[in-house]
Amino acid sequence: MFHSTTLLAQGAAAALPQAAAAAEPTASTPQLVIAAVAGIAVIIVLIVWLKVHPFLALVLGSGVLAVTAGIGLTDTFTSFSAGLGSTVAGVGVLIALGAIIGKLLIDSGGADRIVDTILDKTPAKRLPWAMALIAFVVGIPLFFEVGVVLLIPVVMIVARRMRTNPVLVGIPALAGLSALHGLVPPHPGPLLAIEALGADLGLTLGLGLLVAVPTVIVAGPLLAIPLTRWVRLAPPVSVLGVSDGAGAAGTADAGDSPANATAGLRKPTFGMSVLVVLLPVILMLARSVVEIAGATETGYGTVLEFLGEPLVALLLTSLFALFAFGTTVGRTRQQLGDLVGSSFAPIAGILLIVGAGGGFKQTLVDSGVGEVIASGIADAGITPLLAGWMVAALIRIATGSATVATITAAGIMAPLAAGLEPTHAALLVLAIGAGSVFLSHVNDAGFWLVKEYFGMTVGQTFKTWSLMESVLSVVALLVVLLLGAFV
Repeated sequence: MFHSTTLLAQGAAAALPQAAAAAEPTASTPQLVIAAVAGIAVIIVLIVWLKVHPFLALVLGSGVLAVTAGIGLTDTFTSFSAGLGSTVAGVGVLIALGAIIGKLLIDSGGADRIVDTILDKTPAKRLPWAMALIAFVVGIPLFFEVGVVLLIPVVMIVARRMRTNPVLVGIPALAGLSALHGLVPPHPGPLLAIEALGADLGLTLGLGLLVAVPTVIVAGPLLAIPLTRWVRLAPPVSVLGVSDGAGAAGTADAGDSPANATAGLRKPTFGMSVLVVLLPVILMLARSVVEIAGATETGYGTVLEFLGEPLVALLLTSLFALFAFGTTVGRTRQQLGDLVGSSFAPIAGILLIVGAGGGFKQTLVDSGVGEVIASGIADAGITPLLAGWMVAALIRIATGSATVATITAAGIMAPLAAGLEPTHAALLVLAIGAGSVFLSHVNDAGFWLVKEYFGMTVGQTFKTWSLMESVLSVVALLVVLLLGAFV
């Protein structure tokens, strides 16, 4: 991420440089800049002032952008359709599987068990720090969107039980996931930048973790405190469609809802609940270790590489969750089927909005806006670290894709990286990664993912998620520049 949801398939991400190179600007530079501004402005006006649904606003904004950029009328929505399809194909299945896991985790009482244990062991005032630490660890092997769909239920349960603003515990978790996504391999963006710039992977990994720690502290628990004053959200009363009383005990007014069927069932243990959350982490981390060690050609390496594929890891975790939160606690097969079916309704709107965000991003990319902006700033004659960050940040703002921003910036900065010391080549990777997460807004699928999960308005999402991403990006850049002055 959210951070864009095009990050979910490493094979697809690897093909982006060729796609970017093949894209030719459809108009002059001023016209493309005007087109980008017009498209984004239409989306903001439709959503904020005219209260149009974000899905329709993104479709209309993409059309305005395409026409203004000189794309033929018959091809107005060609890029949008391709982007929507690729985004839903890459993210949609993962969100659906994550929703199944989250629904089972919540409805079985497993999330409550985790929260009870955390609350018992951690003072309330330190829970934002605990959420940042959890997200930091989980975020090492997980794609951003996967981490979001796995941790949001826990975040909301913690906020509900603390009777506090979900921003207080949600922002630290999102900061941890976002920082690892942009700065630390084996995430696709950093890996592609390492290859393009000829940086050392181990050195970049070590420096990336070093940069990420203070970045998450500032953009997570510390920033969350003023954000809770600026955006006041009520404690959540439901998570993924499960109401406050819908846990292992059920509620008297739950009627025939799936949650009502949990009355009298055994509650899963803390260890089993944590295992369900960590299983995809373990599988994907094992895949990353095998790839970094260069053991993918061995028998065990091939197996671990397959099991660590995000889709496979989440599918296996979903099946394990059906066992851990289903048959072992006394649910029937019919109850499990109904419960899985009920997990899809809350995410239907999210999938459409996230897909439309991907379509708008693809329209920006195919029109040539990204390359025009990047080429202009690369010729400005500033230092490599700052130039790399600025190029990535501008591409990120224009396209909404962290991966596209990283790939484009790394390609532009590659000639400069050839003469750098190994440490500075690694720092250039991190500077580009920091820029790639700057100012997530309406053209980023992650913006809509966070907005819908937290139930915020567009304005509130700008004041929380977008601001956090910007602070995270700037703090990471400052730490990179500081390290560059001493190493």
